Amino acid sequence: MPRSHSPVVTRHRRNKYLKAAKGYYGGKHRLYRSARETVEKGLTYSYRDRRARRRDFRSLWIVRINAAAHLYGMNYSSLISALKKNNIAINRKILADLAVNDLKAFEQLVEAAKV
Repeated sequence: MPRSHSPVVTRHRRNKYLKAAKGYYGGKHRLYRSARETVEKGLTYSYRDRRARRRDFRSLWIVRINAAAHLYGMNYSSLISALKKNNIAINRKILADLAVNDLKAFEQLVEAAKV
């Protein structure tokens, strides 16, 4: 009985990795094994860093809010606490955007939180 093999499926699988490795340097885009290792490593990094990006942005927003809150005699934690106490529902992304681009609106929010 002849040995069973499927060259078409194998070739398609290999070409999928080689296509994904397009633009890599040296054998990493030519050799199947190197290409597969590099592509899989890259996919792992991209999955991990999509989550890290969210953490990084949140910390950036907090730094910006804290810096703007200090202009009005408050710190970040007391500002967030006061906003929650006064039922002002606004997320950190929008707060940070106001702190950078619209300081008047941010000042009004701080004053509303102080009341």
